[in-house]
Amino acid sequence: MPDIINNPPRPFLDPDFMASEPSAGMVFSGGRLDRLSEERDEQTLTKAIHDEAARFIAIDAGHVLLTRTGDDTADCLFSYDGLTALNPRFDRAVLLGTGPDGPRLAVPVALSRDSLDETKFDLAKPLGAMDFRTVARKGVLTAEAYGDLCYGAALLAWHATARFCARCGGQTVMKQAGAKRQCVACERDHFPRTDAVVIMLIADKDRCLLGRSHHFPPGMYSALAGFIEPGETMEMAVRRETFEESGIRVGEVRYHSTQPWPFPHTLMIGCMGEALESDIHRDEGELDDCRWFTRDEVLAILKGDGPVDGEGEPEFFFPPAMAIANRLVTAWAEGEV
Repeated sequence: MPDIINNPPRPFLDPDFMASEPSAGMVFSGGRLDRLSEERDEQTLTKAIHDEAARFIAIDAGHVLLTRTGDDTADCLFSYDGLTALNPRFDRAVLLGTGPDGPRLAVPVALSRDSLDETKFDLAKPLGAMDFRTVARKGVLTAEAYGDLCYGAALLAWHATARFCARCGGQTVMKQAGAKRQCVACERDHFPRTDAVVIMLIADKDRCLLGRSHHFPPGMYSALAGFIEPGETMEMAVRRETFEESGIRVGEVRYHSTQPWPFPHTLMIGCMGEALESDIHRDEGELDDCRWFTRDEVLAILKGDGPVDGEGEPEFFFPPAMAIANRLVTAWAEGEV
């Protein structure tokens, strides 16, 4: 078994080539670690944890621990000694991979409830915890750190819910430094899951279709989305989900980009679709509202020049720039697709 901890990452990731890909620049998509999942043995995790160059991402209850590095920047990497006061569960740590500076791991920690209160987090302080959505929206980490955080959060979430075998109900244990779990009873291997979701911007010439879920804040509209079901292609899932939620039939479907999404372990597959009709018949159980927006309306809303209510607040707004929904809406409005 090769010494994967002390070897440099394999040169299969080309930053220049990756920078031109459709998903480039998407929050949570910047991971560059060499995962080496097939090269691990049962000593790999222990070696990685105790390697002097090892750095850990500390996670608890959907929050990541941060240290301040500048006025508007932060870091999510800690040394072994830097975590000892936070009750780290190194027995549940997972190896994410190796980078130019050494191994990277994610580890569950036990933070105080007070430290998990976003209203009390202040980047002016040297240390604090921030929930995943807020840290993504604020843009305080590097692209690579966002990618590693997404990977670590998703992997820890899967391990926490895969403690029993789906075949026989027996207990499972971590193997290959977190790359899989194995049932102690029937020895079945279980591998980390990724839930595939299509998110689609459906357009009818100079209009696009947007909806709002019941849990959205007032005024927020977004692209429609839904899980891909067994036996479906990406294109068929776009057509089915759009019809089920809005009653609109969809013709041509084109891939746009993807975004890993750590809630808890999802891959958002962004698509553009051609509307074949315009009469909306929304599913009231799924959507609070669904409507067409013209290109001019969308551009105005993106610029902050859209209509306002009686209190001067925007009547409509879209998901934040860090979300793939915003990327889809913006690309369509600006004529990139």
